[in-house]
Amino acid sequence: MKMDRRKFDLACARACMSINDVAQEIGVPRQTVANVAMERGTSPVTLGKIARALGVDPLDIIKETED
Repeated sequence: MKMDRRKFDLACARACMSINDVAQEIGVPRQTVANVAMERGTSPVTLGKIARALGVDPLDIIKETED
C-alpha cells in the first residue's frame, strides 16, 4: 500500500505533527515514516498506525491510484 504524500502532509498539518512526531507516536524509526511518506509502500498495519496517530481514516491518506 502506498500513502499519498500530499494527503499525508495535509493530515500532519491538521494534527500539528511532524514526521518525527508521527514516528515517535507509533513507535517506529523516523526513517520508516519518511519512506512511507515518499510513497515507497508499506504494510496495511503501518499505514493504519500512521492514520491513527494523525487522527484520520486510512482512506484519507492512501494513494488512490498505483503508478
